[in-house]
Amino acid sequence: MKILKPNEIGKGILIEYDAGQISPSENPQVIKEMNDRSIQEGAIIFNAILQKAGVENRNGRVYPEEILKREVQNYQKLIDMGSALSELNHPESSLVDLERSSHRILETYWDGPVLMGKLEILTSPAYHKTGNVSCVGDIAANLLRYGVTLGISSRGVGSLQREGSQNIVQDDFELICWDVVTSPSTPGSWI
Repeated sequence: MKILKPNEIGKGILIEYDAGQISPSENPQVIKEMNDRSIQEGAIIFNAILQKAGVENRNGRVYPEEILKREVQNYQKLIDMGSALSELNHPESSLVDLERSSHRILETYWDGPVLMGKLEILTSPAYHKTGNVSCVGDIAANLLRYGVTLGISSRGVGSLQREGSQNIVQDDFELICWDVVTSPSTPGSWI
């Protein structure tokens, strides 16, 4: 299936990339731990903005609130099963590759039109004991440890229709996941 680029309409894989900021007060303990560059003990869990309903993103796309809320409700089944996995970087696929999984979504909640989420970086025991990087989650954790700013970006399949200067996500949209990326499209979607 074709990846739809910014401002392109039709049916295909919708990958999001843009900018913004979540307040450091949302993740104070994790930020403190990551800044000292010591090897982490236990889970690495963050809060982040996942998506914004009704807001044009950097790709010129708008996700209507009713469509996004429906997909978040459907995604809750994966969260409940503990299998809401996502990848480091967007692949050119509509499937989540288990070998590339870097994190999982633990929880989603709405703050007005802003979809918030709690995510856990999937690190290995070796990363916590010795700092060895042996899986994709270890790579994500190590990048964060060194102060690399990472963002969250949705991946889904669906159609876009142009309305004025905006591309509106249509009712056939299916959310796949939220990947960790270097350039998120939703304003404020930074870890």
